Amino acid sequence: MDSLQSIKQRFGIIGNNLGLNRALEKSLRVSNTDISVLVIGESGVGKESIPKIIHQYSHRKHNKYIAVNCGAIPEGTIDSELFGHEKGAFTGATQTRGGYFEVADGGTIFLDEVGELPLQTQVRLLRVLESGEFIKVGSSKVQKTNVRIVAATNVNIIDAIDKGKFREDLYYRLSTVDIALPPLRERKEDIVLLFRKFASDFAQKYHMPPIQLDENARELLADYRWSGNIRQLRNVAEQISVLEKERKINAARIRSYLPNRESQLPALVNRKSSESDFASEREILYKVLFDMKSDLNDLKKVTLDLIKNSSESEIAEKNQNLIEKIYGKESYDQEKTNIDPVSLDSDLPDISKTKSEDKYDYVETIEEEEPLSLHEKELEMIKQALLRCKGKRKLAAKELGISERTLYRKIKQFDLNDIES
Repeated sequence: MDSLQSIKQRFGIIGNNLGLNRALEKSLRVSNTDISVLVIGESGVGKESIPKIIHQYSHRKHNKYIAVNCGAIPEGTIDSELFGHEKGAFTGATQTRGGYFEVADGGTIFLDEVGELPLQTQVRLLRVLESGEFIKVGSSKVQKTNVRIVAATNVNIIDAIDKGKFREDLYYRLSTVDIALPPLRERKEDIVLLFRKFASDFAQKYHMPPIQLDENARELLADYRWSGNIRQLRNVAEQISVLEKERKINAARIRSYLPNRESQLPALVNRKSSESDFASEREILYKVLFDMKSDLNDLKKVTLDLIKNSSESEIAEKNQNLIEKIYGKESYDQEKTNIDPVSLDSDLPDISKTKSEDKYDYVETIEEEEPLSLHEKELEMIKQALLRCKGKRKLAAKELGISERTLYRKIKQFDLNDIES
């Protein structure tokens, strides 16, 4: 069997990280078997190299090797792509077609991003793993296949199982052997080596001298997080090779090509604190509303007492003072409130009759029966005011302490238009 170094040269793998070497050793050990393998790693770490190594060092190396990106195939056609379909199975199926499992019989299939497979397709795949059997879309005939399956994913399969997005039994069938590739940030010793390899390749491709890094630039590359891993490092190397005129690059120039993601990190929100603040605001709102209810009941009681116990002039004066106290003198003078102090009791909503089942309904309401003679007293007061003012409604309204518009309404209500001066 070839050494690790020869395998790296053959498949273009660069680096001496222990995690990387361990993944390559496991690949070689399982290559001569037919057990299924699950390659785990973040996006951009080079997971596609592992199934190629397994296939090339297996007894299937002379048969087909097919790589399928499960996340790139629409959900409606994934079953047809993998297992084939019969003519007329669906709209557009003008002829019978063999799927990847039929075409790759005797070889190896690499299912990249297997965590993106729909649940229905996962059931079909589980049957292939357990018995080597599958059925084409639109067919009832069971077919056999002999394929080696190597799968890869960058998602946390355990979390996907908990969320019901991935079958647990399929996971255990795929992961007979797990091969984990470390992210680039855990391979600091390999970052500069990879950059130099990419810079050399792009210099050859674009016919220009290769990029050279000073010490500070190399340290910056090694300390950067590289969330996109090898793919991101390769893109940065290509950008610098094409855009920079100077071939000697310092840390400042490197930094301009590295995105600063610190300001883009999502803020952590304390959900419990937010819920607590909302509950506190709700309690305050309830208290304000019930305080208003209590104030309105008090206002109603005061108005009734004024009507019962005061003379006409005292009623007008006290009602004006009360309204000015509640609404402000300016609002009263400009007649913005349009409140009729005499009929205040009849205009106010009877909040005391409102039932509340809320836990804050601790306000003691005042039940007050309306006097039977209130209507007559109000009518008599308006008549007397009109007689004293000789039918001049503006003066009568001023004497009563109400707006002229309210007096017009009362005259119409009580049919007092015949009172003459």
